Amino acid sequence: MLHSIPLSEPLAATFSKVGLRATSTSTIVPQPQDQIHSSKLGGRYTVTLIPGDGVGQEIAAAVKTIFKAANVPVDWEQFDVSGYTSAGDNTFQQSVESLRRNKVGLKGILYTPVSSLDHSSFNVTIRKDLDMYASLVLCKNIPGYPTRHEGVDFVIIRENTEGEYSGLEHESYPGVVESLKVVTRIKSERIARFAFDFALRNNRKKVTCIHKANIMKLADGLFLDTCREVSKEYASSGIKFDDMIVDNASMQLVSKPQQFDVMVMPNLYGNIVSNIGAGLVGGPGIVPGSNIGREYAMFEPGCRHVGKDIQGRNTANPSAMIFSSVMMLRHLGLDDHANKIANAVFKTILTGAIKTPDMGGSSTTTDFTSAVVSNL
Repeated sequence: MLHSIPLSEPLAATFSKVGLRATSTSTIVPQPQDQIHSSKLGGRYTVTLIPGDGVGQEIAAAVKTIFKAANVPVDWEQFDVSGYTSAGDNTFQQSVESLRRNKVGLKGILYTPVSSLDHSSFNVTIRKDLDMYASLVLCKNIPGYPTRHEGVDFVIIRENTEGEYSGLEHESYPGVVESLKVVTRIKSERIARFAFDFALRNNRKKVTCIHKANIMKLADGLFLDTCREVSKEYASSGIKFDDMIVDNASMQLVSKPQQFDVMVMPNLYGNIVSNIGAGLVGGPGIVPGSNIGREYAMFEPGCRHVGKDIQGRNTANPSAMIFSSVMMLRHLGLDDHANKIANAVFKTILTGAIKTPDMGGSSTTTDFTSAVVSNL
């Protein structure tokens, strides 16, 4: 298992077998690499960068510093979008157009106002507008970062475009609000196939569907039935399939997370479960993620916390953002650069000399970034 790998072994290559490598387009997206054309000129890639709110600027700066030190052939188109601005913000619209051009983006987390009715989530809007239908979050123990549970290694695959996040709400009568949860067979089948393809191509052994079909018999029932139908097509490959009600899954995650491998679920459950998963392996500063569609790919920390409370303190753990950028490099086919950076981060964490406060230390974001550069 990863937590027992000695430092002398190529950590980046080993980790790539179990997750961090699994984001190249040819690996997890069910179409050939040549169907996605990222923006490339003269051997260099142009990538849209949206640092995000809270600690976004700090952790994005860490990625830029490391990429520069590692001579990564990536040029950034940066847009300082903020979720605190109005829903029609021009910078946000420009960032979406940039993603349409470049096909690939790296993004921090944007704040979403709680009480502003005319302000939808920028995070959700980007994924829905560009049909990046699959969210993928990797939850795995990191060598040198002990947590309550060992041997944790599972992947959360979340449908990104419908369910409770359809955003269809109205007040049918004063004091009575109806919120529509939309589930369709076509999108349920699409995410189910994505999950099984991921399992098949990454030597995963089991796919678990997370649902609430005992109560939402039509909506979640459709999602569960569709996953079951798709599972039959992969039975000959040896991939096991089971399902679990979301409340039981939450309990099982915190009591015996080792039982999970690939988890596939609707939108809201994925949001909740990814936070549980992050807590199991060390917090939001560790877990990487991505959003994949047929044309576009956007990479962002898997646990979507803004970190407003520590903004400007230079104490944020940039590992999740760095690992997400490594996933992006694999998507672009830049495996050598991805290995180099991932290995440097693993070495930094494993030696334990530099730890940000969330890891039990007192080092700064700048200290951590400098250590990674030194270990390149």
